[in-house]
Amino acid sequence: MFPAGYTTISRRAMLNRSAVGFGSLALASMLGQDARADAPARPLAPAAPHFPARAKRVIFLFMSGGPSQVDTFDYKPLLTRDDGKPLPFEKPRVQFNSTANLLKSPWEFKQYGESGLWVSDLFPHVAQRVDELCMIHSMHGTNPAHGGAVMKVHTGSDNFVRPSIGSWVSYGLGTENQNLPAFVTICPTLAFGGINNWSSAFLPAVYQGTPFGNAAVPSAKAEVKYIRNSRWPREVQEIQLRQLARMNLEHQSHSGPEASLDARISSFELAFRMQNELPKVEDLSGESEATQKLYGLDNPVTANFGRMCLKARRFAEAGVRFIQVTHNDDKVQWDQHSDLKAGHEKNAKEVDLPIAGLLYDLKARGLLEDTLVWWGGEFGRTPTAEGGGTGRDHNQEGFTMWLAGGGVKGGFRYGSTDDYGYYAAENKVHIHDLHATMLHLLGLDHERLTYRHAGRDFRLTDVHGKVVTDVIS
Repeated sequence: MFPAGYTTISRRAMLNRSAVGFGSLALASMLGQDARADAPARPLAPAAPHFPARAKRVIFLFMSGGPSQVDTFDYKPLLTRDDGKPLPFEKPRVQFNSTANLLKSPWEFKQYGESGLWVSDLFPHVAQRVDELCMIHSMHGTNPAHGGAVMKVHTGSDNFVRPSIGSWVSYGLGTENQNLPAFVTICPTLAFGGINNWSSAFLPAVYQGTPFGNAAVPSAKAEVKYIRNSRWPREVQEIQLRQLARMNLEHQSHSGPEASLDARISSFELAFRMQNELPKVEDLSGESEATQKLYGLDNPVTANFGRMCLKARRFAEAGVRFIQVTHNDDKVQWDQHSDLKAGHEKNAKEVDLPIAGLLYDLKARGLLEDTLVWWGGEFGRTPTAEGGGTGRDHNQEGFTMWLAGGGVKGGFRYGSTDDYGYYAAENKVHIHDLHATMLHLLGLDHERLTYRHAGRDFRLTDVHGKVVTDVIS
């Protein structure tokens, strides 16, 4: 029993009122200094875009390591003609490694579809879908190293920890399914920035990507850790959540709202709801035999990546806002400094059929119209040879990415590299420009999608970025 007139005080309140509040500062730091005063009570609730959107969601097919543009989608006949000759102009002043003379592509290129876009023999199945593709041949970045370039593609920064694009999209638009995360990443690489590539950084933690396994785990075994609670039955978990909510409300009645605390409670509640919803999305047993074959699940070469692409489609159907699929293994998958022919052929065989299947399936289900599919790596490769003349070096100066669906022009070629595919030359598109364009397609103004942190406003494109309106249909 307490003496008459005695008033109880929580540890949180004690920290807040004593020692000039320094204790509460430490506590706030522990909870995350990413809170904002106007954070919504339901941070993942669907939010209205700045203007009418062409796309509702994104599927990012990340080819880790840097596929070669001059061996896949950027046809350069002069590279074949001048094979073995010196590059007839200066190479970049800063290079990752030194390279020698020009190296022609080992693969033949052909034109496909009504659009007549060029595709190499590496991608015979994707070639059948070229009329859906918007190829951007003039991409360029700022970093020749995997770590910085991967971070740039994912976060817009190659030297600071910043929120990933999936986190920015989730922050701006929320999710269409309150029982699933807004942002998932399937088998992400743990190298070259690792978790920072799907981190929310200083955005509230609820916008962080939820990983399903990692690149070292077969997709058949990739799952969210601790999604099943074997210790407590569902009824007990409900009681725990109600108790947490009651304690939270009681605390807020004394000290006022705390957005960071709300975000933590929201994450607990989401994890609870995911226990029912997530297994349904992950279960592929209900997919027809024809659909599983479409994604290559019947072939051990394509099954791993095909399963990831099929799950991506199911997440898109279920209302997840940003889905990333990474093609990688315990090596840097597309990083062929030597033995280009064997390496790129292996990689392309693993992804070509599943990607084409995904594009076909999305269109057949009416999802491609408002789903933006994004394909690419962190950079391209040099048209000059290294590794004893059998490989290509990193090249951030000019490379290809493509988009499909979600409001872009299909069967369209934008920009170009020089005659040999080294530098972006015509209608250059920087990573910041691509990010700005993707946000625009989602109905978000990249200059207005900001978050105040450490005394300044941050955005995905920092102080850069221009929407490439020519690729929008």
